[in-house]
Amino acid sequence: MVAGELLQEQHVLPDSTPDGGGTEGNTEEESGYKELSNGSVHITLDPKTLEQELPPPDEKEAMLPGEQNNEALETRLYWRRFAVLAVFSLYSLVNAFQWIQYSIITNIFMDYYNVSSIAIDWLSVVYMVAYVPLIFPATWLLDKKGLRMTALLGAGLNALGAWVKCASVGPGLFWVTMSAQIICSVAQVFILGLPSRIASVWFGPREVSTACATAVLGNQLGVAIGFLLPPVLVPNTADDKDLMGHNISIMFYGTAGVSTLLFLLTIFVIKDRPPLPPSKAQAVLSTGPAEDYSYKKSIINLFKNKPFILLLISYGIMTGSFYSVSTLLNQMIITHYPGEELNTGRIGLTLVVAGMFGSILCGIWLDRTKTYKLTTLIVYVLSFIGMVVFTFTLNLGNLLVIFFTAGVLGFFMTGYLPIGFEFGVEITYPESEGTSSGLLNAFAQVFGIIFTLIQGQLTTDYGPLSGNIFLCAWILLGIVLTGSH
Repeated sequence: MVAGELLQEQHVLPDSTPDGGGTEGNTEEESGYKELSNGSVHITLDPKTLEQELPPPDEKEAMLPGEQNNEALETRLYWRRFAVLAVFSLYSLVNAFQWIQYSIITNIFMDYYNVSSIAIDWLSVVYMVAYVPLIFPATWLLDKKGLRMTALLGAGLNALGAWVKCASVGPGLFWVTMSAQIICSVAQVFILGLPSRIASVWFGPREVSTACATAVLGNQLGVAIGFLLPPVLVPNTADDKDLMGHNISIMFYGTAGVSTLLFLLTIFVIKDRPPLPPSKAQAVLSTGPAEDYSYKKSIINLFKNKPFILLLISYGIMTGSFYSVSTLLNQMIITHYPGEELNTGRIGLTLVVAGMFGSILCGIWLDRTKTYKLTTLIVYVLSFIGMVVFTFTLNLGNLLVIFFTAGVLGFFMTGYLPIGFEFGVEITYPESEGTSSGLLNAFAQVFGIIFTLIQGQLTTDYGPLSGNIFLCAWILLGIVLTGSH
């Protein structure tokens, strides 16, 4: 059943017409009726009817408030929904770009700031660390203050962090760039949980999965640009630190300008919800008494939902693996192909762009088929196969093979992200989609932290092969959990 869509049936008693009238031709002798009377009420009972199982009660009695008048609920789709989706996707893009812009040229930033690879890894990991404790107040804010307030915080902090980075250009200012990255990581908390809310509040029933996939797509595109542009804007000029600093400042100022423009667009474009809801499911929810909602109760309900708990772990494993691979891609490639910073960025771009196509195709597929569990399981299995192939072809000495295997891995691994969101909303309805998405992202960050730190250490000590095998083992476990939903 699609979330929010209830089917009404007419239950008719045996041998009766829909309007309640009995069938003709039965006599008292033929039916064996017994009559009971107390003088004022006359009841006629049929023993055969008494032995039959009573039909279920009319569904109207069990509907959500306002759903009994489902046919009277007015809905409408607004063109503004595309502007809301576009602005959100773009500032989500910039936030994702700021996450990966250090890691893809780890060796260059190590040289410029004179720090270890672990320190540069932490510029990525801090996004995940900040998310875990802040996701609960952030989802509470989304449910209590609405989409607009949450979006303004995300876009505003994103722009602030970008400007602070502009003040971090200097070999001794690593602490400033770390502070700026912390601000951007807080902004991310108010971004990652919004795709499903924007999709459900602004888009129609047959657009929801595609809209959610498009919103997630913005974040993925930001990662793709984060892989592509930094190696181009900041080439490895190890013998000229001044030139390196100048190139870094160009990247930082450009990011700050774009993020400021998007913050201004957020102020004028994004609203909490349209004047009329886009679907009857949203109309029903909007007619329900708001005072009955309890954020604490919603969290408790979600943790009592066994399929959702299994999804939390399996989603965390897959997304955490993607975070780890993205963060450590530079170290994996440079180990086997020294001096290939530009191609490393292009491989990362291939990984994410392929995933963007996977996201859109999976979103369209879900909108048409609603086969959430089956699609999730198939994509998970194919992601595992892609990870195994990528792992054992990394050291073949052929970059073209790496481009191909990274594309296959990205198509399924990043294509899984919106599927997990939509599956979570489906199996937890009518709980808030912001709450379920927030918990999914929280588990993704926890696994991302663990995987990045462990795989990073394994890569440093034993090489990329051992680190990737570590991820393969966990993804295999994720397949088992997904099949148990």
